[in-house]
Amino acid sequence: MVHQDQGRRGAERTCADDLFQALRWITAKVKWSEIRFRKDATWTARALVWAAVLWAWSDEKTLGDRFATARKITRRGFPRQDEPAKSYQAFTKLLRRWTPTLLTLLFQAFRTRMQQSLASVWTVAGWFVLAADGSCIGVPRTRGNEERYSPKSKLSRAAQKLRRVRRQTRRRKKEHARQRKANVPNIWLTMLWHVGSGLPWDWRTGPSDSSERGHLVEMLAGLPLRTLITADAGFVGYELWKHVLDAGCHLLVRVGANVRLLKKLGYAEERGGLVYLWPNRVVRKNLPPLILRLIVVHNGSRPIYLVTSVRSKAKLSDAVAASIYRRRWGIELFYRHCKQTFERGKLRSHSPDNAMIELHWSLLGMWALGLHSHHHLVDRGVMPERISFANVLRAYRHSMREYRSPPDPSENLTQLLNRSLIDEYVRKNKTSRDYPRKKQEQGAGRPIIRLATAAQIKLAQQLKNATSEKRLTA
Repeated sequence: MVHQDQGRRGAERTCADDLFQALRWITAKVKWSEIRFRKDATWTARALVWAAVLWAWSDEKTLGDRFATARKITRRGFPRQDEPAKSYQAFTKLLRRWTPTLLTLLFQAFRTRMQQSLASVWTVAGWFVLAADGSCIGVPRTRGNEERYSPKSKLSRAAQKLRRVRRQTRRRKKEHARQRKANVPNIWLTMLWHVGSGLPWDWRTGPSDSSERGHLVEMLAGLPLRTLITADAGFVGYELWKHVLDAGCHLLVRVGANVRLLKKLGYAEERGGLVYLWPNRVVRKNLPPLILRLIVVHNGSRPIYLVTSVRSKAKLSDAVAASIYRRRWGIELFYRHCKQTFERGKLRSHSPDNAMIELHWSLLGMWALGLHSHHHLVDRGVMPERISFANVLRAYRHSMREYRSPPDPSENLTQLLNRSLIDEYVRKNKTSRDYPRKKQEQGAGRPIIRLATAAQIKLAQQLKNATSEKRLTA
C-alpha cells in the first residue's frame, strides 16, 4: 500500500516510515484476498491488522487511547480516501468478527517467515523442538467475565441462589464471600513455543479450569516432521502421550512421583534406560504399553527424571535431551515478558468477547515484535537468547511516540534494534543475601519404577503376538 508521503519528492523520512517498513515485512506473506469486508467498510484488511498490531504495541493506559494512537499512525500509511473510522467500538466490532480468520492467516504467514528468515535456529540438534506450557491471564471481575472465564466447578447452585437473596444471614454472607473468592475469572492460556527461535508457534485459550492437556492435543495436527515436544511434569498421562505419538511427534517430558513406570517388560528389545508406561486401566482395555527411555539429569541440587519416546541415543543423546529440556525454561520467560514487561498479567476489557480479542492480539503483537527483531539480529549472528525483549519493545514504542518526526541520529528503528541485546556481564550469586525469600516449591519427585510381574510379561507378549498377526493379515 502506498504511503501518502511517498509521492512528495524529498519528503523526509519519519519514525512512522520505520514502523510501516516493519509492518510490511511482517505481513508480506498474508493472503489478503481471503478477507472481504463489506463495500461500505472504511477499514481495509491490511489497515485493520496494522492498527491491531500497533494497538497491542502501544503503552497507553486505556484501550481507547491505544486505539487512538494506533489509528493516527496507521492512517499515515494509507491514502486519505481510505481513512479508517474513528470509532473504537467499530474497530472492536470488526476485530470480533474477523479475528478467527485473521488468526489463521497470520499464523500461516508468521510460521512461513520463521522458517525462511530464521533457518539457522529452525531446529535444535536436528529436531523441531516445541515447548508446551500453560498459564492464567487475569481479566476484570465483571459479571460477563465471571460467567465466561470462572471455574465452572465453583459455580454451585447454592452460590447462584445466594446472589438472588437480598437479605442474608451472617452465615450465608460468609459462604457467599467464600464462593466469590473462589469465583475468580481468568483466561487459561496454553502455548506451544518454538525453542530454537524463542517465538510462539500456536496457542489455545479457555476458562480458568480448562485442560492444558486437552489444549495440547488440539494443537498437534499439522506439526512439521521430526517434531519433539518438551514439557514439564504437568503434561503426563498415557492418553496424552499416545495422542502425541499417534500424531507423528516425539516427546521429552519430565516425570515425577505421579508417574508409574515398568521395566523388564520384554515388549521391546531391552536396553539400558528402557521403561514402559502401562497403567492398570490401559491393561484392562488390552491396549499396548508405551515404550520410553528414562534419562536422569542432575541440576546441581537434585536429580531430574526425563522420559522420551526417542529410544535411540544416536538420534537424541542424554546430553542433548538435557540441554533441550533446560531450554524449555524459555517459555516461562515468555510468560513473564507477557505479564510483566508487556503488562498483560491482567487484561483491561470488561466484555468477555473483547477480553479474548485483547489477549489474541497481544500475543500476535509479541510474536510480530520478536519475528521482525529476530530476523534483523539473527542475520547478524546474534543468538535469540541474547535478544532483550524489553529493549526491543522499547525500540518500537519509541518509534510510535515519535512517529511524526524524523529519527534523531543513531535512533532510527534499525539502530535501536542493534542495541537491543542482553549484556554479557556475569552477575554475582545473590543467594547469600538476607532479603525475604519465597517459599521454595517441592520438586516433581522421583517416578515410581517397578519390575514387571510375570503376569504382566505374559500379557505383554500376547498383545505383541496379536499385533504382529494383525500386521501380517493386513
